[in-house]
Amino acid sequence: MIRLVLALVLAAAAWSAEIIAKDGDAIVFMGDSITQQGNQSPSGYVRLVVSGLAANGVKVKAIGAGISGNKSNQMLERTPGELAKKPRIMTLSCGVNDVWHGEKGVPLEQYKANITAILDKAEAAGTKVVLLTATMIYEDPGNKLNGQLAPYNAFLRALAAERGLPLADLNADMQAAIQAAPAEARKRGNLFTGDGVHMNPHGNRLMAVGVLRAFGVDDAGIAKAKSAWQEIPAAVQLAGKAAITLAQYDRLAELAAARNQSLDQLVEAALGKALADMLTTP
Repeated sequence: MIRLVLALVLAAAAWSAEIIAKDGDAIVFMGDSITQQGNQSPSGYVRLVVSGLAANGVKVKAIGAGISGNKSNQMLERTPGELAKKPRIMTLSCGVNDVWHGEKGVPLEQYKANITAILDKAEAAGTKVVLLTATMIYEDPGNKLNGQLAPYNAFLRALAAERGLPLADLNADMQAAIQAAPAEARKRGNLFTGDGVHMNPHGNRLMAVGVLRAFGVDDAGIAKAKSAWQEIPAAVQLAGKAAITLAQYDRLAELAAARNQSLDQLVEAALGKALADMLTTP
């Protein structure tokens, strides 16, 4: 009996460590502007997920389906068109705008109905859904909007458990990362977003790691992905012109922290000095 239980445990562990995406899979990344931007930039979370899977020997085709301002009702309307592209997997990132848009948003009960309908349509089409909890609305866990968002994310967690679907709990990951950051860093401003909602390179990597883990990528695989990301050419745009790698971005962030500056302040000062030196050089 003990051997049987041990065998079942080991089998379950092996199954859970298997990457659900396979070579050649098409993956629809459904979402709002966070997903849209996540597919537009080389350092966006959608592109990083694809790169991270490739670093683990799995080459997939990403179908970007993020549209700025979209809420659950609009994503439900778009679902048949995305499923017609015959993806084997769809990630679903939805909830920020349903709350953030206030009176023009989507109430919780209607949100539940919309998300459930999206899952039903995906299941009927043979597409596996990976649910993503909605990331924070401003980097303050205690603000009113994050309080309103909490039951939406609680629903997603319960729904994933009920249907046996992979879940990337990005909201929990983001809150934990902010809590773990040094107080000095939090005082300097946003850590994972550029405007409190849309991801900066740190936030995109946080999201990508969460999604890869939901896909079944283990710690060793995450390390491979992170290593591959560091040298993506022109991954980050600085001052609208200069393009640098994520490794160079991280080095600039370290320098900014050492000088108790934001990265933007550091870059602006460096560009100002470079221009001054250029103009005063005979």
